[in-house]
Amino acid sequence: MDPDLMSTPLVVLTVATAIASATVGGVLFAFSTFVMPALRRLPAAHGIAAMQSINVTAQRPPLMLLMFGTTLACVALVVVGVVDRSPWLLAGAAVYLVGAIGVTAAYNVPRNIELAALDPAGPDAAARWPGWVREWNAGNHVRTVAGIAAAALLLRAVV
Repeated sequence: MDPDLMSTPLVVLTVATAIASATVGGVLFAFSTFVMPALRRLPAAHGIAAMQSINVTAQRPPLMLLMFGTTLACVALVVVGVVDRSPWLLAGAAVYLVGAIGVTAAYNVPRNIELAALDPAGPDAAARWPGWVREWNAGNHVRTVAGIAAAALLLRAVV
């Protein structure tokens, strides 16, 4: 789709979705670059307990509305991208849906569930913690890049 032919509401939706996607990417970037490294430096029991608390706190409206509101907007943009044959809209929305939300659901959430069941003071906790952080962060790096890349692709659709 020619950006000059985009309606004002579509431009607003696309830019707002790009900003939200970049914000999600930024939150995830913070985890990849300093939150998780800081938690890993703590004694295992403390790092596990802190991450367990973060995971509970993360499931509150501010982050959930940001992540899943962006998901709904991306679903709408996928529809527009298909109908209007807009590869930039389609690519940006798909990257967010697959790279940020898909990886969250398929990769990071199962690890969060595993961590929630781990007793921070248990005999296996200290041995499992470094590997868990490494695994979780690998998925988080993908989510970070996906959020930022989706924003760039969506902005390309309107410029």
